[in-house]
Amino acid sequence: MSDDSPDTSTRPSHQTRPKQSLRLWLRLLACEGLVEQTVRTRLRTTFEITLPQFDVLSELEHAGAALTMSQLSQNLMVSNGNVTGVVDRLERDGYVRRAASPTDRRVQFIKLTDKGVDAFRQIADVHEQWITDLFADLTSNEIKALITGLTKAKESIAAKL
Repeated sequence: MSDDSPDTSTRPSHQTRPKQSLRLWLRLLACEGLVEQTVRTRLRTTFEITLPQFDVLSELEHAGAALTMSQLSQNLMVSNGNVTGVVDRLERDGYVRRAASPTDRRVQFIKLTDKGVDAFRQIADVHEQWITDLFADLTSNEIKALITGLTKAKESIAAKL
């Protein structure tokens, strides 16, 4: 039996659990890294945008309204400084527009332009197909089992924070 064989027991023994937990963590990191690198490369070569730019476009589209730089930073879990450079490039390329708050000139609202909405929708459709293709060798049941297991893992981790 190889190390990759599924464990048929319901819980690993006390002795094997640390090794299994470490192996799980390493597999998660490896999978995440491969998917992220693939998406980064494809976004750059196909659409000439970066993953952080895609994330900002996605967040703005999801919000359906203008967001402040602080809201964007908070939602994306990055610093204001990181978002500023990304928004600068998106604004230069015509995907977003900045507007100062009428009540506080220090606050900038970021909104998708029509060009940004159209571009995001096109990119998002292709992105979805890339992700589908990356997981194409998994059955629907395997995907459901992974989602269930990872949801449980996330809840377990969050409970310990």
